[in-house]
Amino acid sequence: MTWPDLSAMDPAQAFWTIAVGALSNASCAVLGCYLVLRRMSLLGDAISHAILPGIVLAFLLTGQTASGPMLLGAVGIGVLTAVVTQTLHVSGNVPEDASMGVVFTSLFALGVVLIALAPSNVDLDLDCVLMGRLEEVLVREPWLGVEVPLKFPSLLAVLAATAAFVTLFWKELKIASFDPALATAMGISAAVVHYLLMGMVAAATVAAFDAVGSVLVIAMLIVPAATAHLLTDRLGWMVGWSVVVAIISAVLGYLGDILFDTGVAGMMAVGAGLQFLLAVLLAPRHGLVSKLWHRLTLSLRIVSEDLVAVLYRFEETTGETQTAGVPWNLCRRIAGGGLTAWLAAPLLWWRGEVRPVSGGRLRLTPRGRQSAQSLVRSHRLWEAFLGEHFQLPLDHLHESAERVEHFIGPKLQQRLASDLHQPGRDPHGKEIPVAKEPE
Repeated sequence: MTWPDLSAMDPAQAFWTIAVGALSNASCAVLGCYLVLRRMSLLGDAISHAILPGIVLAFLLTGQTASGPMLLGAVGIGVLTAVVTQTLHVSGNVPEDASMGVVFTSLFALGVVLIALAPSNVDLDLDCVLMGRLEEVLVREPWLGVEVPLKFPSLLAVLAATAAFVTLFWKELKIASFDPALATAMGISAAVVHYLLMGMVAAATVAAFDAVGSVLVIAMLIVPAATAHLLTDRLGWMVGWSVVVAIISAVLGYLGDILFDTGVAGMMAVGAGLQFLLAVLLAPRHGLVSKLWHRLTLSLRIVSEDLVAVLYRFEETTGETQTAGVPWNLCRRIAGGGLTAWLAAPLLWWRGEVRPVSGGRLRLTPRGRQSAQSLVRSHRLWEAFLGEHFQLPLDHLHESAERVEHFIGPKLQQRLASDLHQPGRDPHGKEIPVAKEPE
């Protein structure tokens, strides 16, 4: 494959292509956050398809391709889509996903039929609907003393309207998205908020339709918001991250089109998809790699604590703190075996909690003994708490305490000891180690 010469790229065309793409992407991404949170992503897909007959009907009735009539037609059809979908679901006992499928496929098919009725000399066709005309940003007109692409003012206006809508109805949108029943109880009409949101989705969709096409609109209504949802659990940050993803998608889309000559709109959707894939893998809390790492570190911590507890109990049984140690194979079997048990010993040695001695044995260091005492103290305090308050048989106490001991910190130890009046022994008669200050 021959790579194009990027030095020959027209800076003005690059800037305006990315700017137009970023404006349309950002508007859809902000509204998409609420669709994702309300589990209505497919309704955004439905509206983006269903507004097609609204656009065509506006043209057939007015004979103009101006933004005003088409915007009104699209918004009307968009709200109608939401109303009919909800009516079929609630009153017609039709599953919500099925009602969406019926409505948007029917309206989209109607739009395709109506396009055939448009005069042949009018630039209104399926290629424009699906992929848009983002490459045609070289056609510019004066606006506030600056030569800008034809679609730039309308897209900027829609982005400003979207920002104003979200800012003005931030509380209502937030409550209605997370808990519609609470919103109704507070006097906020969840239905009105829903239809206002659908109207804004329709407006943002039609504004972006001619420039970027339905493929990119559908992608930007879902993918940036879904990506941001993986990155944060806060609504404000989610909206911000979705805009960042949308802008990066515009940049990646333009560069991808330059390199592969596949169309800007399609490559922007691909760029959004790649960012979503990275978030799925690497998101701090919800990414697959992060979850795997968290599980591994938690498992390793538990096994490490079990190992020092084994060594401590061996010292306790023998009555000596400086013993010849415990065979490593025995420690590993008691700790459950497996990969984490093999990794635990080097980790404990690195942390200075155990030391190897002759014959493949391990023994505790003073630091390790202190960690073990804290763990055993948590274990026996929990057994005493269960025995005191739940009257469980003695043979039912150990298993529960063995699970909980790893999650009882010093503060909870103090509360348990205070509640039990500073017990000296557990229900089995074993001494509860005294809490010690860290060295």
